[in-house]
Amino acid sequence: MRHSHQRIAEGLLFTDQYQLTMAQLYFRLGLHQRPAQFDHFFRRYPNYGSHQAGYCINAGLEWLLDWMRQTHATDDDIACLRSQRGQAGERIFGDDFLSWLRQNGHFEGITLHAIPEGRVVHPDAPLTVVRGPMAMAQILETPLLNLLNYQILIATKAARLREVAGASAVLEFGMRRGPERGVNAGGRAALIGGANFSSNVGLSHIMGLDPKGTHAHSMVQIFMALGEGELAAFRAYADIYPDNCLLLVDTVDTLGSGVPHAIVVFEELRRKGHRPVGIRLDSGDLAYLSIQAARELDAAGFPETTIVLSNDLDELTIWQITTQIREEAARYGVDPDALIRRLTYGVGTRLITSAGQAALDGVYKLVSVQVEDGWRPAIKISETAAKTLNPGDKGVWRLYDARGKATADLLTLEDEDPAGQAELTLHHPSDHTRYRTLARAELSEIEPLLEAVLVEGRLVADLPDLEGLRARCAADVARLDAGVRRLVTPHIYHVSLSQRLWELKQTLIKAAKGAL
Repeated sequence: MRHSHQRIAEGLLFTDQYQLTMAQLYFRLGLHQRPAQFDHFFRRYPNYGSHQAGYCINAGLEWLLDWMRQTHATDDDIACLRSQRGQAGERIFGDDFLSWLRQNGHFEGITLHAIPEGRVVHPDAPLTVVRGPMAMAQILETPLLNLLNYQILIATKAARLREVAGASAVLEFGMRRGPERGVNAGGRAALIGGANFSSNVGLSHIMGLDPKGTHAHSMVQIFMALGEGELAAFRAYADIYPDNCLLLVDTVDTLGSGVPHAIVVFEELRRKGHRPVGIRLDSGDLAYLSIQAARELDAAGFPETTIVLSNDLDELTIWQITTQIREEAARYGVDPDALIRRLTYGVGTRLITSAGQAALDGVYKLVSVQVEDGWRPAIKISETAAKTLNPGDKGVWRLYDARGKATADLLTLEDEDPAGQAELTLHHPSDHTRYRTLARAELSEIEPLLEAVLVEGRLVADLPDLEGLRARCAADVARLDAGVRRLVTPHIYHVSLSQRLWELKQTLIKAAKGAL
């Protein structure tokens, strides 16, 4: 793609056509500058088929903010829109609207509140709240969903991998299999969610990390094709990288040649005063091969070497591998706990594509609009009750039980403070028969989650570095109940409405149906 084309494709026109046609409609009706509020939230956790998520990790906010602050309408953008024609040959966009868009096609009027990146988040709770002029807030919908939903999806997958990997390192290896340059966003999200490192060189450097990797089978194949063999390939690699020698041992025969040849090279390195890193297994029964490789490495005096596993891993596969090792390793004289601690997991395709759940059901909905006497809440009704909108300007609060574990997220009206109430009524968002009452004394903490990020285009929040985001994610996951963190059929975490928000929602539903 030529650079000028890339600027057009990734600038203000990085949106859907209907956002722009709606913006022109608002302009013609004089509604384009009317302040409006939109909520970004998701409706369902990822379901991977054989296993399901019980929570998500918020991610992508910093990259959204970067895009918003860098983006404005350009002459090239306007020329593209001016060239558009309808079915009868008429222009889609008029000069009056395009003139306005050229001067006002930026996000300097947008105020944004959000749940910070790295926090655990749940369905129906607003993750991002956008308030600003109607036309530009509408245009923002598509890029916001694009830049946030995918990173949330991948950060969630990475957090589940982090959970099952325990103290073992997780490497993000998905660059060759992911969605074009989206792998940069996915790799960033994976690092937030719990991956220790990435093979993506450029991304690793901007995130302040060293990229990780070994070598491909092709390096061994070229030596074999030239008649020199696997051992010569390993020796060549060790000569050039004597202190970073990690060898891929399954090109020919993992246990018959790969591991024995790696041990020969490791012994040569040790005699020269170097410490080999380890081996990588990329095919076969990874649990069995790990046990046998560990036995051979231990016998040769290399009990500290790393064993990297790769090849279509995900959280369930890793759980199965560690379960098998715990059951079988002792039969071969290998300490299962010691072996599990020395494992590193290289996770590629199934992480970067969120295999089994390729998209997050994240949406962006109008919830309020400014009128003469203040803000008027907006409602959207669906035949599916769970999809009926929670209206108005809202607060999001996390309730912690006596153990300090998160027990529910509570949506309230913006002017409510549940921390000051002696008793809280928590309503199911769509089922009037399901509610519960909690005394304030039953809760150890009530935490507000939404924070101001932009005020009329001006950044007002501190954006933490990667370590800060990781720490935030780990702390939030640790405060979830074990049942919510479970890999398969997790417990349902409740997101509830306050009494006042529930009553407002029912009033608006009745009014909307009565006006039909």
